[in-house]
Order: sequence, then C-alpha cells, then structure tokens
Amino acid sequence: MKNRIRELRKLNNLTQEELSIKVCVSRQSIIAIESGKYNPSLELAYNISKVFNCRIEDVFIFEEE
Repeated sequence: MKNRIRELRKLNNLTQEELSIKVCVSRQSIIAIESGKYNPSLELAYNISKVFNCRIEDVFIFEEE
C-alpha cells in the first residue's frame, strides 16, 4: 500500500519523531510505513490521518490486486 505520509509530514513541518510521538508508535514504525515495508493497523492509519486532518484515503493509496 502506498502512502503520502512523507509528503504530508513535510507540508506540516513534522519530523518522523514528532509524528511517531503524536500517534504513539516508534520512529522506526513511521519509517517502515513511509517506505511501504509495513501496513499500519486501521487504528494507526486513522490516527495518522487525524494528525494531518485528512481522511484515511487521502493518506493511504489502496492498490487493487
């Protein structure tokens, strides 16, 4: 699953560390999600979208198989 986290983080002047604190996960988790190596839980995806004041589908791009 692709995402726009890095882009949205930069637009909001947030570091990976700051975002990780806001959503209560490790910085390593944010790195893994941004790079597409880890798909977040629905709860984490929701929390990330709320930090950016966006809908989940505005942050995460679901690819059809």
